[in-house]
Amino acid sequence: MSTSNISHSSRTLLVLAFAIIYVIWGSTYFAIRVAVETLPPLLSGAARFLLAGGLLFAVLRMRGMPTPAAAQWRHSMIVGLLLLVGGNGLVVWAEKTISSGLAALLVALAPVWFALLDWLRPAGVRPRWNTIGGIVIGFAGIALLVNGRGADASGNGTLLGSLAVVAAGVSWAGGSLYSKHMPNSASPWMNAATQMLCGGAGLLVAGLLFGEPFRTNWSAISGRSLAALAYLIVFGSWIAFSAYVWLLQVSTASRVSTYAYVNPVIAVFLGWAFLNEVVTTRMFLGMFVVLAGVIIISLPRRAAAVRSQAIPKHVQITSCS
Repeated sequence: MSTSNISHSSRTLLVLAFAIIYVIWGSTYFAIRVAVETLPPLLSGAARFLLAGGLLFAVLRMRGMPTPAAAQWRHSMIVGLLLLVGGNGLVVWAEKTISSGLAALLVALAPVWFALLDWLRPAGVRPRWNTIGGIVIGFAGIALLVNGRGADASGNGTLLGSLAVVAAGVSWAGGSLYSKHMPNSASPWMNAATQMLCGGAGLLVAGLLFGEPFRTNWSAISGRSLAALAYLIVFGSWIAFSAYVWLLQVSTASRVSTYAYVNPVIAVFLGWAFLNEVVTTRMFLGMFVVLAGVIIISLPRRAAAVRSQAIPKHVQITSCS
C-alpha cells in the first residue's frame, strides 16, 4: 500500500472517530430519556456500567493484563462514585422530569465547575480574568435555561431535575480533578473498566436503597427502553469510548475536547425531532450563552494543549451521559 493510501486511510479513520464522539455521545442524552420512560433510572445505569465494565475487564484479563491491586480498586471506587454515581446517575434520574436537550446543555457547563473547584482546592490555581468572565456567563446561561422550561414537567419537577444535573456536573468535575491530582499509573483501559464496575455497583446500591425494584412496574417495560439501554452499553460505553481513547493517542487533546461544543446541539436536535421536546427561543439563547462561556473558559487551556501537544496519561470517561 502506498504512503498516500495510508495517509488517506488514516484521515478517513480520524474523521470517522470524531464523528462517533460527536454524534454518539450527543445522542446518549436522547437514549437515556427513552430508557427511563419505563426503566428505573439508577438500576438501568447500574446495568449499563456493570455490563460494559465487566466485559471490558474480562477482555483485558484474557489479553494478559494483571489483576488490579487493592490501591487501584480504592482509586477506582472514589472516581467511579463521583463520575458515574454522582455524575451520570443524577443525569439519568433528572431525565425523568426534564428534557434530554436541557440536560445536555446543563452538562455542558462542566468547564465552569472544573475552573471553580480547581480554584477552591488546596493549592488551587487562581483562574484568569477571562475564565472568571466565562464562569459568570455560564451562570447566566443556567438562569436562562432553567427559566426557559425546556422540560416536559413544570414547576418544582423541572427545577429539581435541573438542580440535579447541575450537581452532577459538580460531582463530575470533582471526580475528574481527584483523578488528575491523585493519578493511577495503571492502564487507562483497566482504569476505565474498574471505574465502570465500581460506579455500576454504586448505582446498584443506590437503586436498591431508593426502592426502585419495588416501585418499578417490570411488566410494563417497553422494548424501546431496552433497546435504548443496549444502545448506551454498546455505542455509548464501548464504541464511543474506544474512539475517544484512540483519538487522544493520535490527535491533540484540544481538538478532541471540541466534542463538548457539539454534543449539546446534537442532543437538543434529537430531543426536538424524535421526542417532541419543546425548544423555546429562550432555551436557544441559553444554549448560545452556555457555549460562549464554555469556549471562553476553554481557550487558554486549548492554547496550552496545542503548544505542548500533550496527551493525558490517565484517560477518563468524559461525558456525564
